[in-house]
Amino acid sequence: MPTARFLLWGGLVAAAGGALLCVLGWYGISGERFAERQLPYLASCTVPGAALIVAGAVLIGTAALRASARPADSEPPETDLPDPPAPSSDGPPLRVPGGTLAHRPDCPLVADRADAVPAAGDPALAPCPVCEPWPL
Repeated sequence: MPTARFLLWGGLVAAAGGALLCVLGWYGISGERFAERQLPYLASCTVPGAALIVAGAVLIGTAALRASARPADSEPPETDLPDPPAPSSDGPPLRVPGGTLAHRPDCPLVADRADAVPAAGDPALAPCPVCEPWPL
């Protein structure tokens, strides 16, 4: 599972970087006596370091959940999708005057149109992507 591995390593790098920033911030703060001189270390090292540690923990947790959700050697689950419905009409294809598509008579694009006429085997017509009248 490359995604879980990527999340795990990304989380470890983020947590390690955050820990390093926290240590640098602590070292900078420890050498300053006055609070106003400690604030830059808090703003630039300690707070972002803590945020990186939290983000790393979230990434590591997500990687653990993804890895435990499905064993690495198992195949993806089979989906039980129903077969597409068979066309409900086998009549001749229809077209709209000036149109470039051939439609089944029950196609929702031409079903309620009074101006739809038989396509009469015009080879220049493309099949409708909604009802797919070929082969008839």
